Amino acid sequence: MWTRTALGVCLAATLVTFAMAEAATVRVRGTVEQVDGSVVTVVTAMGDKMAIALTADTKIVAIVKSSLASIQPGSFVGATALPESDGSWKAIEVHIFPESMRGAGEGDRPYDYKPKSTMTNGTVRTLAKSSVDGTVEKADSTAIVIGYRDGEKRITITSETDIVAYETAQRDELKPGAKVYISAATRQPDGSYVTSRVNVGRGIAPPN
Repeated sequence: MWTRTALGVCLAATLVTFAMAEAATVRVRGTVEQVDGSVVTVVTAMGDKMAIALTADTKIVAIVKSSLASIQPGSFVGATALPESDGSWKAIEVHIFPESMRGAGEGDRPYDYKPKSTMTNGTVRTLAKSSVDGTVEKADSTAIVIGYRDGEKRITITSETDIVAYETAQRDELKPGAKVYISAATRQPDGSYVTSRVNVGRGIAPPN
């Protein structure tokens, strides 16, 4: 038989669980369908529609195409990578962050791009050109070492790696057809979402 104390503990645990579920954040990748005031409706890659509210402080950031030449020792970057069969890591994309974002998300962690993918944010310590000799010809590549608070990771950039940079954008760039990536949309009690940052592709679709 339940005691009043046991019921209280159970109720408290249920409320905490509910609150955590309601506060869950999700990543959103998709296309803007419409903008109604401060609410942006995004159609995701899976075809779902999500109403995402912008606050007065929501930052709009443009994602633009960049190049390997823009990555230098000391640059603060984020690299999405997949493991190779030889144990090395290959960059799928590299994000060059502005100085104002230095330290954001620093570290190495699993990522949801694909199974076994990782995201590594940190400061570029070294860059080194490399090539593969032998009977199989492969494009030259560049190995970068990204350092972060508790370690470092060596990641290879190839000709297939998407390299992008971040620039300041305005809200009017969020219009129907715009490609967006939102790293953290927080679920509200009414089922809608709110975000403090939207990345919008400027001439390109934001990488994952």
